[in-house]
Amino acid sequence: MHGEAQLNPQSSISISEYKNVLCRFCKSTNTLKKGFRATENRGKIQRFYCRDCKKRFVVDDGFYRMRNNPQKITQSIDLFYKGISTRKVQEHLGVFYIHNSSNVSIYNWITKYSEMVGQYVDKINTTSSKQIQVDEMEFFTKGKPTWFIDSIDPESRYMIASGFFKNRGIEEIKEVLKLAKSKDNKISHVTTDGFTAYKKVVKKVFYTYKNKVNHKVTNASKGEGFNHKIERLHNTIRERTKIMRGFHGSVESARAIMKGVEIQYNFNRKHLAIDCHPYQLATELQLGKNKWLDLIKLSKSR
Repeated sequence: MHGEAQLNPQSSISISEYKNVLCRFCKSTNTLKKGFRATENRGKIQRFYCRDCKKRFVVDDGFYRMRNNPQKITQSIDLFYKGISTRKVQEHLGVFYIHNSSNVSIYNWITKYSEMVGQYVDKINTTSSKQIQVDEMEFFTKGKPTWFIDSIDPESRYMIASGFFKNRGIEEIKEVLKLAKSKDNKISHVTTDGFTAYKKVVKKVFYTYKNKVNHKVTNASKGEGFNHKIERLHNTIRERTKIMRGFHGSVESARAIMKGVEIQYNFNRKHLAIDCHPYQLATELQLGKNKWLDLIKLSKSR
């Protein structure tokens, strides 16, 4: 970790010392603490001095140059993914903070940090039950059909991989399954519905001469039942996204929003069936109460 940044007191990430802080200009670790930078809304921020290039700097903790404090930003993100609209979040902030923010700023925080944390969690290895369920959901972006394709470990309920696409085809499914495999290369059982593209993609991504993956196909129209774990997940996602009435921005912003839905589900929502958060069974991460804050810090320190 290069330069541990300030966290809230409830964070589980150590902030007792700054060790091996990288200079933002010359990348040297020959640095030392050098006073504080006073900000109107974020308080005092630790400054550092580089003995090599003789420049002063502050650590980019994920909130560099942001005009609002990390607690306010992460509170807004958490409220949004719990089902509160950006305008309602704005009203809420106006009660507790002197300097309020526009609903547009709040939306920008949501997309920015969902994408940032998403890039980090996509690289976290998981310890799954060697099986995944894969399915897709249809949404509408600017009135046109778009698709959310995802995979879940039915034991830990952890959403291993997901993607938001303009189409639902072989290449899109392959992207999600390749991401799932990169996070857990011990997957040996894959369950899908009867969509014809799955058979070809599952074989191409997982099958090798050493690994003969078991691909189970369930066809609800033939009375073969559903993939109950992933269907329950999709019901949870529908509860949040139905109030959006579709995505009115670009596919890229919709993709960021859906990545945030994955993060909220895995890290911030306690699952009743397992009596904990899915990440606690599927990963080795240790997070504090403000999980969005910790994940943002981690995404900048790796």
